[in-house]
Amino acid sequence: MTTIEADEDDRGGWTVLRLRGELDLVTSPLIRRRVHDAVAAGRHDLVVDLSGVRFCDSSGVGVLVAARRLLRSCGGRLRLVLPGERTGAGAWDGHAHGDGHAHGSGHGHGSGHDGGEGNGNGNGHVARVFSALGVTRLFEVYEDVPAAVAGRAPELFPEPVTSPTMPPPPIAPLPRTAP
Repeated sequence: MTTIEADEDDRGGWTVLRLRGELDLVTSPLIRRRVHDAVAAGRHDLVVDLSGVRFCDSSGVGVLVAARRLLRSCGGRLRLVLPGERTGAGAWDGHAHGDGHAHGSGHGHGSGHDGGEGNGNGNGHVARVFSALGVTRLFEVYEDVPAAVAGRAPELFPEPVTSPTMPPPPIAPLPRTAP
């Protein structure tokens, strides 16, 4: 049984792929195929909306890293919609991308689904996975689809984001080498 759904639409020259469900070892090949199909059809500017993804493992992250590489190789762009953890009434703890910036309004209730309520992503699970794996910086990350399509001006947010349920990874000392 497939645990992910993907819808696609076009917005101002961008192909928006909205994912809902679980992005994991079983479902990643389906998403990889959707990205390859978009590229084969000449659509090289892609927004992947992860606001409806409630679980993501390293296979899911891997398919997005591979999508980034594929799109860059053909002169395209990949933008992710990855709402941060919500803290309080509408506050957003976002994430940085490659230039140390994140995109989004920083406020509001949107899910990335144009005015929907709630973030649908397991209370920031996907954002925490990206942060813990250190890959958030590889992507242009936006809070919602309209911001991603418009490429709104960046706002700075600290990284990594942690929560009481997921402490930061320990920093291991470097091994000593013999002289």
